[in-house]
Amino acid sequence: MDVKTLSTIIGHISSATTLDIYSHVTDMMQKQAAVKIDHQIGKTDAPMPEPEERKKPDSSGFQPNKPKHRKSGTGGVYQLNDHLWEGKYSPRGANGKRISRNVYARTREECEEKLAVMIEEVKAEIALEKEKAKSAPL
Repeated sequence: MDVKTLSTIIGHISSATTLDIYSHVTDMMQKQAAVKIDHQIGKTDAPMPEPEERKKPDSSGFQPNKPKHRKSGTGGVYQLNDHLWEGKYSPRGANGKRISRNVYARTREECEEKLAVMIEEVKAEIALEKEKAKSAPL
């Protein structure tokens, strides 16, 4: 299909936009163009390069990234950079809205410890708020 028709179908205003987005030049195209120029200008009879077969990538060593799933209510620990870890915990408060709390540490182990302490504190706060809400007059 010609570029003008394709750009109209796709909805581009200009065929130049279509060409900029969807066209590309491969190494093989460049080699073939060079040989054609040699044939016309240099009057050579260099053989036209044949397209090479694509090699399938070797997937034998592929290891998918399987993140460790934490149990609900235990928060999450993430490495921000080489020397900083973040622990996040986002439970629902007594009013039903999410509250987000974070702790930071230099090592994963330290972050896990701080996160566990923070989770206990937040759970105690939420329980206290729920007790206050129950005992408050309507």
